[in-house]
Amino acid sequence: MQDLGRVSLLLIAPGTIAVFAGAFLWAWVIERKRHYLLMLSGACLLFCAGALSQLFYMPPDLGLNAISSNLLYTSAVLMVAEGLLHRSGKRFGLTIDLVLIISFSCLIWYFFYVDRNLVARVYIQNFGFGAILLVTTLRLTKLASGRVVDRVLFWVLLIFSVQFFPRTILTFGLAAPAGEAPFGETFFWQALHLSIAVLGAGLAITILAAAVTDVMDDLRYERDIDQLTGVFNRRGFEERAERILSQHYRVALLLCDLDHFKKINDTYGHSAGDQVLRSFGALLSKNSREGDLVGRIGGEEFAVLMRDADVRAAKLMADRLREALDEMPLPGRLSGARITVSIGVAVLQPTERLGPLAERADLALYNAKNAGRDRVALADS
Repeated sequence: MQDLGRVSLLLIAPGTIAVFAGAFLWAWVIERKRHYLLMLSGACLLFCAGALSQLFYMPPDLGLNAISSNLLYTSAVLMVAEGLLHRSGKRFGLTIDLVLIISFSCLIWYFFYVDRNLVARVYIQNFGFGAILLVTTLRLTKLASGRVVDRVLFWVLLIFSVQFFPRTILTFGLAAPAGEAPFGETFFWQALHLSIAVLGAGLAITILAAAVTDVMDDLRYERDIDQLTGVFNRRGFEERAERILSQHYRVALLLCDLDHFKKINDTYGHSAGDQVLRSFGALLSKNSREGDLVGRIGGEEFAVLMRDADVRAAKLMADRLREALDEMPLPGRLSGARITVSIGVAVLQPTERLGPLAERADLALYNAKNAGRDRVALADS
């Protein structure tokens, strides 16, 4: 009866992780482009296989069991690391993964068959796994200054990584238990499974929350993108512009209106007009600085919100956009046409919000149109 209770207790960790394996797999089936979810599901299954291998002595040979379970555990940890890195566009790479797997396997083999040392094997695995996850955490330090869910993920991952070191020292010490058989009954083994069940579950829940947030952000982003030009639509532009204005004081707004655009549609057709809009949207994105905001706020009207820009920088940007438009390649049937743009420029005044700033830029654009088009006009302060 005691054995049944002990086995049931030790099954809590792999059972909990198996549930999360199914959750990650389900999430991946719904959102298949997020391959890191599939990797995390595989990592959970590998951990479960390693735990069951040790718990039920499969294979029964202790040496083979130590090597095979280590292979499963190491692969699981590396898949967790690669999955989390993949989410942020990073990775260790297959070569490093294979080197680590082979190195861990060789060390476990050596300290079982050559120098039989259980203490060495325990510290190699626990300190090694903690080090892999800690390096992963350090490579993801940008999460600590990101969204709330990313900050939570960073700190949960950091805690999960660091706990391998003090937990091993405090629960295992420097001396092995007498014989191999009682190892499953040691405080170290029970603390290990408890930490995996609690902290591992916390990490898995946080990752799932981050994945859900990623999906929601993608949906918002797709909602806020103009499908024709690939820049932000009016709603997306205004929402992000309001956030920028709440954080930055040196901001300039450029309102750009393609001249005589109706004539382009009437003469060359709407498909040619759409091509001009696509090309101009790409031109604005290419010539804007990192951190600037580009949007299509009307039919042929676009806006560029520049951070940390004064009148001179905004005027230089507007002139550069006009020159770039002159050199913009056009479709074959538009090769003889000349596309020009009028631009109104306004610089944010103290306590001013987006509405008044846009009104002044729009007035400057109106002046540019009245002055003959194909020019830049500055708003009054």
